Amino acid sequence: MTGLNLPRSLADQAVWPGGRRWEALRSTYTTVHSPAVVLLPRTADEVAEALTWAGGTDLPVSVRSGGHGLHGRSSNDGGVVIDLSQLDAVDLLDRETGLVRLQAGARWGQVAERLAHDGLAISSGDHGNVGVGGLATAGGMGWLTRTYGLTVDHVRAATVVLPDGRVVRTDAEHEPDLLWAVRGAADSVGIVTDLEIDAMPLETIGIAQVTVEADAATLQRWSEHVAAAPRDLTVNGMLGGGRGGLVLQMTAVVADENPDRVRELVEPLGDLGTRTLGMQAQLGPYTALVSSDHLHGNHGQQPAVTTNLLLPTLTSESARALVAGATHRAGPFVQLRSLGGAMHDLRPDETSFAHRDVELMTTFTVFPPRPGSDLDAAVARLRPFSRGAYRSFESRPDERTFDETYPGTTGERVREMRTKYDPDGVLRRLDDVDRDRTASRALG
Repeated sequence: MTGLNLPRSLADQAVWPGGRRWEALRSTYTTVHSPAVVLLPRTADEVAEALTWAGGTDLPVSVRSGGHGLHGRSSNDGGVVIDLSQLDAVDLLDRETGLVRLQAGARWGQVAERLAHDGLAISSGDHGNVGVGGLATAGGMGWLTRTYGLTVDHVRAATVVLPDGRVVRTDAEHEPDLLWAVRGAADSVGIVTDLEIDAMPLETIGIAQVTVEADAATLQRWSEHVAAAPRDLTVNGMLGGGRGGLVLQMTAVVADENPDRVRELVEPLGDLGTRTLGMQAQLGPYTALVSSDHLHGNHGQQPAVTTNLLLPTLTSESARALVAGATHRAGPFVQLRSLGGAMHDLRPDETSFAHRDVELMTTFTVFPPRPGSDLDAAVARLRPFSRGAYRSFESRPDERTFDETYPGTTGERVREMRTKYDPDGVLRRLDDVDRDRTASRALG
């Protein structure tokens, strides 16, 4: 039936094509796949057994915590998927320090809901259905980035299953090189099954929606304003066409429960545009933004091609290039995320996420039937201003995007960690599949 020599000890973890749970587990948020088998381990030891068995085959191996990665590499065609959704515990270890232990298969909406009971929060992306493991080991930009920093900045320890089957705890004193890799490049070294992370005390936040008509000068003013703003303000936005021109729709988050403070930080945003179209603000819990109501299955429902650029504060020239991209005939969906603030506190070499001098990220997305070439054309004028990329928001990861994500000595060290911890390239077999597919398209 299966054609795979699966050990009996893994049999009760396996979901096969055509099985009852198959349709719910075969795909990701952005892609539809048909792996040979999906394995659902429940412990780190079972993850180790699944990984060593998969490593003994010649099949591509995918690891899935939530399945929200835009590249769709948490599943594959004809290979093995190790799905961590059964490892979903959220435990508060120390209320005084805010130290929590999160298993990799938990969703951030569940985490936010659990931590809210103790007045705590972790900046963790912007959607509650995203899995802990992928985001907390790649970077972690969220609604509180300028206040909290990146999620990886607060990872203190982790349990990692290595491709040779060892289960290793890493922290500042034990396997510190491995911890460095976990904090931004974990997919290069192993499967993280749980992490210990510092949460911040936070019960109530200010949430504002501000919409303005925009032009290049607006975007430059916005970039300069947010870069200089107090850390308790994080502003993300969408840039798109409106009647007669561009519209910038901002979601501003203030990490403060004082209405006067919220008003003080939000109201100036309305003055940045050529005209204010709307402004409203309210106080609420962090779970209003990262909610367990977001939980859903993934069945390839949002096919798209996405790329991103990390940028310094916009100049008049780069702002014009951003406008050119946003108004390109391909009709891209364009998002802006304010960075800086607490994200600047760490040195570039402290984690494998090295981009500590950038102020914003922009993502460009096109949807079918638009091809990736249209996306590339839309970002072409802006790309020369880029200082790097965030690999999790890239649909087509390759050597170029690796070098943009892990520049210079950081990239050299990540490759060294790959050689040390995964010398046989078990976790990189998907790279070979992607290269073969790209080569076939080029020949065809």
